[in-house]
Amino acid sequence: MIRLGAGPLDRIVAVGAHCDDIAIGAGGTLLTLCQERPGVRVDALVLSGGGSQREQEEQAALAAFCPGADLRLTVHKLPDGRFPAHWEEAKSAVEELRERTDPELVLAPRTDDAHQDHRGLATLMTTAFRDHLVLGYEIVKWDGDLGRPAAYQPLTPETAEHKVRLLQEHYPSQRHRPWYDREAFLGLARIRGIECHARYAEAFAVAKLTLNLGG
Repeated sequence: MIRLGAGPLDRIVAVGAHCDDIAIGAGGTLLTLCQERPGVRVDALVLSGGGSQREQEEQAALAAFCPGADLRLTVHKLPDGRFPAHWEEAKSAVEELRERTDPELVLAPRTDDAHQDHRGLATLMTTAFRDHLVLGYEIVKWDGDLGRPAAYQPLTPETAEHKVRLLQEHYPSQRHRPWYDREAFLGLARIRGIECHARYAEAFAVAKLTLNLGG
């Protein structure tokens, strides 16, 4: 397995179309990064759920997923499932985020995600953060849109279990969904772990990557 380090990571951006997207797609990666880099700045942006129970869930959840981090969360009120009709608002939110931070790593949805909200946000991120390492996370759902990822973050068994516990604890509004359970989350993490010679992992799409292999 080819391994590449990301270099210094002092600033991270994590974005989601909905509350819980970031935690489902990259919660284990955030736990790993924040535990190893106390005080890392995490600018998180979520485009829907503002002013509702879901925003409260997201605030508590991301605080738990980013232990010891300088977490700055913004949750907007775009209507779930209607992002194409609110493109200008979404674009303005992403551009405002870009103006106030210059991260070493961006965690965002995949550009080929089947959900129109995820896909739209992913498109905005790759245009606003043109010179950044953007990793596109995956979200298991009924669409069956999981593909062949190019990048993996191995997770220890403890981290994988911790992620699942936090998902169950902090998002009670989502427990009724048929795919929102321990088996689904750990099952996907186990498959991705097999693909990168680890027990568990989170997987990401990479649109563009510049290498520095010099001395």
